Amino acid sequence: MLKINNLKKHFGRVKAVDGCDFAIKENLITALIGPNGAGKSTVFNLISGLLKADGGAITFENKNIINLSPEKISNLGISRLFQQTRLFKNLTVLDNLLLAVDSDDTKFWKNLIGRDAIYRVSKDSKDAINGVSTKSVDNILELIGMTKFKNKLARDLSYGQKRLVEIGRAILNPHTFLMLDEPVAGVNPKLRQKISKILLALKKQGETILLIEHDMNFTFGLADRVIVMDEGKVIAQGKPAEIKNNPKVLEAYLGE
Repeated sequence: MLKINNLKKHFGRVKAVDGCDFAIKENLITALIGPNGAGKSTVFNLISGLLKADGGAITFENKNIINLSPEKISNLGISRLFQQTRLFKNLTVLDNLLLAVDSDDTKFWKNLIGRDAIYRVSKDSKDAINGVSTKSVDNILELIGMTKFKNKLARDLSYGQKRLVEIGRAILNPHTFLMLDEPVAGVNPKLRQKISKILLALKKQGETILLIEHDMNFTFGLADRVIVMDEGKVIAQGKPAEIKNNPKVLEAYLGE
């Protein structure tokens, strides 16, 4: 589904991504791990178009998407969860989710996600969303366990609840490939388990997921495949059990 070939990104003399190569297979959960500064987030930003690459190729469903705009990449079917909270604080949970629905009346709002807005989604925008999309929102609210909080303002949510809404919004954004940047960072063990169940349910439904995560128990218990980066390069790939015992990984990532 997604192939990275000889991908490069330099910041001055720092080679953040230095000839990176890997491929993501459909209907699997793949984890991208590595020590701080390994280049993981830079790779995510290159895939989603937030950064311009200095070389290489990113092929998504047989199309080279390198250096396309974030909007074009999103429209091709790549949806992303960011590491930092990007909800509209003054909108309800329901309104934040409705913004992810692909409608001509909501595309403008989707481009504003992450800014501190003081407005609400208009009634006309809600009415323009067809019944299938509205049903999808209800299904996502149920999936993330936020149905009873749907009319609560985002600013009044706990950090964990905000994370669930953001995951829900990433799922709702029309896509064939889901990228999650540290989905369980800063959340409690109970919520980690809940998010793990959500992601496994998505995989069962046919989702293809790529995630960055520092929680190794979460990662190895969830991922079908693991890709390990260090100093901008891929140093190992394989099943979790293989990665756990890989000497290069133990040295670079686990410090052994």
